[in-house]
Amino acid sequence: MDSLARTDDASDALDTPDASDASDASDSDCPDLAYNVFARNCPSRTTLEHVTGRWGALTLSALHHSSFRFNELRRRVDGVSEKMLSQTLHALERDGLVHRDAQPTNPPRVDYRLTPLGQEVAERLLSLIRFVEGHQDDVAASQQRYDSLGGR
Repeated sequence: MDSLARTDDASDALDTPDASDASDASDSDCPDLAYNVFARNCPSRTTLEHVTGRWGALTLSALHHSSFRFNELRRRVDGVSEKMLSQTLHALERDGLVHRDAQPTNPPRVDYRLTPLGQEVAERLLSLIRFVEGHQDDVAASQQRYDSLGGR
């Protein structure tokens, strides 16, 4: 077996760990945590999906410095549909990351802002976003090299 095949086999094993491997990795890294995102049924996976999905990450980051009304937020997060933004906000509100403030006015006014937990998550996301934006030229060069070699 050549080294490339061994590398592919090793990466396949990493992509599909069994439950015992996942708990071993988490236990050794963070023994004081009650949740293990690598375990199939861990509820932290759902929260991670809400936070790191395209619309969740952009929504949390947009709300970092200011509260927004729904349509203001939709304009800020360019490209998100009304349906997706609504679903995203509901999920983030349920997770305790976004607070929905409905004013009893006519017409009703609803503002969205981050909770303290949401603020912490957004700060971490913004660090990642700044990193990605700052290294986008490197990524573009890598993509061009990859494509010029015909991909895989």
